[in-house]
Amino acid sequence: MEWRGRRQSSNVEDRRGAGGRSPFGRGGLRIPAGRGGVRRAGGGIGIGGIILILIISWILGINPLTLLSGGDIGLDGGGYEQQTSSAPADDETAAFIRTVLAETEDTWNGIFQASGENYREPTLVLFSGQVQSACGFASAATGPFYCPGDEKVYLDTSFFQELKQKFGAAGDFAEAYVIAHEVGHHVQNLIGVLPRFNQARQRMSEVEANRMSVRVELQADCFAGVWAKFTDQRGLLEQGDLEEALNAAQQIGDDTLQKRSQGYVVPESFNHGTSAQRMEWFGRGFESGDVNACDTFSADL
Repeated sequence: MEWRGRRQSSNVEDRRGAGGRSPFGRGGLRIPAGRGGVRRAGGGIGIGGIILILIISWILGINPLTLLSGGDIGLDGGGYEQQTSSAPADDETAAFIRTVLAETEDTWNGIFQASGENYREPTLVLFSGQVQSACGFASAATGPFYCPGDEKVYLDTSFFQELKQKFGAAGDFAEAYVIAHEVGHHVQNLIGVLPRFNQARQRMSEVEANRMSVRVELQADCFAGVWAKFTDQRGLLEQGDLEEALNAAQQIGDDTLQKRSQGYVVPESFNHGTSAQRMEWFGRGFESGDVNACDTFSADL
């Protein structure tokens, strides 16, 4: 990805170097009240229409999505007392993250403005080891996550090393995909999708919650693909970038992770989607460049 020399976002908090107690808790997304929908020109069902579909599904007794409280990549979070570091985010990794975040800001500001809406930009928090958020405490084991309670994306930069070494997903655009996926959750929060899911989760079984959580995660993958399309149109993608993102999506699919960790899969426990599904929905977003293509809720999965 051609990122050097481009605008860097100022919406970054650097808390790296802070200390704390041992972790506890769990990952997932907790959702506060959100806002209305986003539509784009060109026909098809808009995100507002997706929300309408969900409301109708509730009336018909079809359970909508689930999200938990805290993280996203699907690992356990943690809790501790944190102090804020004053260290500036001036290293190359932080500069890259700031640049990718700025690119997501440009993309989503444009999409929202085209719909007559205002995009409220999220803050990205860099941390090392452990962190406290409005969704609770988390450790690096949680992986990157978005917290709707404070509208912040949390990222321990050591995850990128793990992504490369443990999951076999190397490349700067694999890392950019992870950031764009978390920003996709922020978009879901702003358009009102996540608040409805959080409410619906209260009356769902664990299996139903997992199934609906998959749809949430796949939509965030699709939104990441939409961002990638706009980034490509700005001439920033290099040869192999798209393959890096698709490989990352493949490596963190539920089936692939379970096969790697335990040698077999338990489909009813999936909560992010299979490798094939994650690749497919990122690809849909990239091919179309249109949020209307990201209706994971009425699609056959």
